[in-house]
Amino acid sequence: MLQEILPPDTHLAFRAMRALRGHLTDAEAFATRVDEVLRPEGYRLLGAFDDGRGTEAGAVAVLGFRFATNLAWGRFCYVDDLSTLPGERGKGHATALLERVHGIAAAEGVGQVHLDSGVQPERAAAHGLYFSERYRISSYHFTRDL
Repeated sequence: MLQEILPPDTHLAFRAMRALRGHLTDAEAFATRVDEVLRPEGYRLLGAFDDGRGTEAGAVAVLGFRFATNLAWGRFCYVDDLSTLPGERGKGHATALLERVHGIAAAEGVGQVHLDSGVQPERAAAHGLYFSERYRISSYHFTRDL
């Protein structure tokens, strides 16, 4: 079951998000940051839930995204986060979430969905998913610590 996760239920995304963002340690602080900082900037959360456990058990996979506009791409959808609980990987949750965000983006009249993914060896399975979903490597992403 897929659904958008809205306040006051943001905490339902925490366990699945923490599988990707290990620095997150507190569900309440996570929900506050998402609801008070990220959502006002356009961030949205989709969750995949185990049909047998219901939503109160929390999402088994989550996808955070937003719409933006820049000079290079025009209006686009950006996937900030895509994470699945380790025991739930390989069951199609991430694929279903990507397909849902593709549909939302198309309904918004957006022609591209973008995402970044780290290059660590443990990200290889995620990269395989992105390639199978017809994503391509279109640029380098550079960062500089200050």
